[in-house]
Amino acid sequence: MAKGYWVGHVDVADLEEYKKYIAANAAPLAEYGARFLVRGGEYEQMEGSVRKRTVVIEFDSYETALACYNSPGYQAALALRKPVSTGDMIVIKGYDG
Repeated sequence: MAKGYWVGHVDVADLEEYKKYIAANAAPLAEYGARFLVRGGEYEQMEGSVRKRTVVIEFDSYETALACYNSPGYQAALALRKPVSTGDMIVIKGYDG
C-alpha cells in the first residue's frame, strides 16, 4: 500500500501565533500516526519560487493522510494557522512501484 504525504509550503507572518497552530496540530497528527520527514530546515532554491518554510509529513496511507487533514481536530488547528500564515498544501499518494 502506498504511503500518503502532506507537502506544505508556508510563509509565517506571526511566529508567536503560529506556535499555537503547532501545539494544536500535535494531537490529530499523533492520532493518525504522522511522521515529520521535513520540518523547515536549510534549503537551496534551485528553480521556481518557494515559500520560507517547507514541511513534509508521512502517513501510512494516502487515505490516512486525507482523513487526518479532514478531521475535526486538524481543521480546528488549521483555523489557527490561516490568519497568521500564507501557504500551499497538497496531500499526495506516494509511489508504490
